[in-house]
Amino acid sequence: MTLYDELVARGLIAQVTNEEEIKKMINEGKATFYIGFDPTADSLHVGHFMALCLMKRLQMAGNKPIALLGGGTGMIGDPSGKSDMRKMLTPETIQHNIDCFKKQMSRFIDFSDGKAIMVNNADWLMNLNYIDVLREVGACFSVNKMLSFECYKQRWERGLTFLEFNYMIMQSYDFYMLFQKYGCNMQFGGDDQWANMLGGTELIRKKLGKDAHAMTITLLLNSEGKKMGKTEKGAVWLDPEKTSPFEFFQYWRNVADADVMKCIRMLTFLPIEEIESMSGWEGSQLNKAKEILAYELTKLVHGEEEANKTLEAAKALFGGNGGNSANMPTTELELPDGTIGILDLLTATKLAGSKREARTLVAGKGVAVNDVVIEDANAQITIDPEVIIRKGKKIYHKVVRK
Repeated sequence: MTLYDELVARGLIAQVTNEEEIKKMINEGKATFYIGFDPTADSLHVGHFMALCLMKRLQMAGNKPIALLGGGTGMIGDPSGKSDMRKMLTPETIQHNIDCFKKQMSRFIDFSDGKAIMVNNADWLMNLNYIDVLREVGACFSVNKMLSFECYKQRWERGLTFLEFNYMIMQSYDFYMLFQKYGCNMQFGGDDQWANMLGGTELIRKKLGKDAHAMTITLLLNSEGKKMGKTEKGAVWLDPEKTSPFEFFQYWRNVADADVMKCIRMLTFLPIEEIESMSGWEGSQLNKAKEILAYELTKLVHGEEEANKTLEAAKALFGGNGGNSANMPTTELELPDGTIGILDLLTATKLAGSKREARTLVAGKGVAVNDVVIEDANAQITIDPEVIIRKGKKIYHKVVRK
C-alpha cells in the first residue's frame, strides 16, 4: 500500500485538485507542504491533533513539512465555519502563543537539519503596503466568487466585516509566498478551508503562470476535528499544565463507541492491517479499542512513561479495584476542621462551574465521594487525608487536605 493509499484508507483525504500528481509527489517524498496554525491560545489542542499526526506521517515518508504560524492572520478574524468574529489579540499575546506552539510541535515534527521548517506569516503580511495589496493581490480575486462559498454565506446574514472579508486574500498570499520563498508545492487544510486554499492555488497560477505547480488537499476530519476536544470543562489541551496526562487519557478512553475506530484509523500510527483486524469489534471489545486509542495518543503527546502511568490508573479505576489515584487530577485544600460542603467541594475542584450547577449534579445523583453517591446538597464531606470524587460515570478527581 502506498502512502497516499494509506491516507485514503485512514479516511484522511476529502478533496484534491490533481490526484495523480499529488499521489506521485507524496509517494515519492517530493512534497513540500504546509499546514497553518493560528495562535489563538497558548497551547495546541485536540482539534489540531489530526493535522500534527498527518505532518508526522508525511515527514516519515520523506516529505518536508512547513508549519505556518499565523502571526499575521491571527491579527484578524477568520469567518470559516464560524458565526462570530474572532476575539482580537495583542501582538504580545500572539507572540507568546507562537512560542508555546513551537515547543509542542517539536514532539511531532523533526525540525533538525532542515527536515521541516517553521515560519511566521507576520514576516510578510505585516510589511505589506495596502495599495500593493489592492493592486497586486486584490485584483486576482472575484468578490462574486468569494460570496458563493459557504464560509462567507454563513456570516452574510449576521454581518461580515471587511476585515474578515480579507482573510481569503491573506491566506492565499501565504501560499503564494511559501511557494516562492521555500518551494512549497502543496497545502493541506480542513474541508472548511477549501475556498481559501483554492484561492491560494489560483493566485499562484495567475501571478506566476498556469504552469506553476501548486496543489491543494483537504482533510476529511478537520471540520469534525474542531468538534473534538470539547468537554464540560472546556477544551482538551496538549499542554500537560492545562490538561493533565490522566485527563487526556480519560478523554480518549471515553469517546463514543461509534467514533473509536475512526479515531484509531485517523490518529494513531498502528499499522492499517492491525486496525482493519479490529474493525469488527463489538461490545466489551470496544472498551479495549478505546484503551488502545487512549494509550497510543497519550504516548504520542506525553511520552511512554506517562502513558504507562495513566493506563495503570485507568485499569484500576475501570476494574473496580478502588482505583489508583497516583496520577489523578488533584486539588489540595486548606480545611482547618477537615470538612467542606459538597457544593463548595465541587466548585473548588472545578467539577462544577457554579453552586447552581453543583446542586443540579447532586440532585441528579451524578456525584459520588469514595464511591458513595451523594444525594443531599447540604452534605458535609470529611477529607482526612484525601477523598476521590466521581462525577458521572467517568470523571475522577482527588482532593487532598493540606
